[in-house]
Amino acid sequence: MVKAIVELDERTNRIVNIVKAKHGLKDKSEAIGRIALEYEEMLLEPALRPEFIEKMGERQKEKIVKVTDFKKRYGL
Repeated sequence: MVKAIVELDERTNRIVNIVKAKHGLKDKSEAIGRIALEYEEMLLEPALRPEFIEKMGERQKEKIVKVTDFKKRYGL
């Protein structure tokens, strides 16, 4: 785990405290971690997320289905 000393302005400190209280977290470190996770979900491309890569790996192992008439098969 990385330890860091950070300086927060008053507004940012209040936001971190609100996140901490809202989610019942123990300390500001957990609140900052929670903020980072939410930011990741909002900002990062799906292709960059580890869950996406794992999901695509599972898809590659699935059996291939040949479809001659896509519209007919899927009712389009």
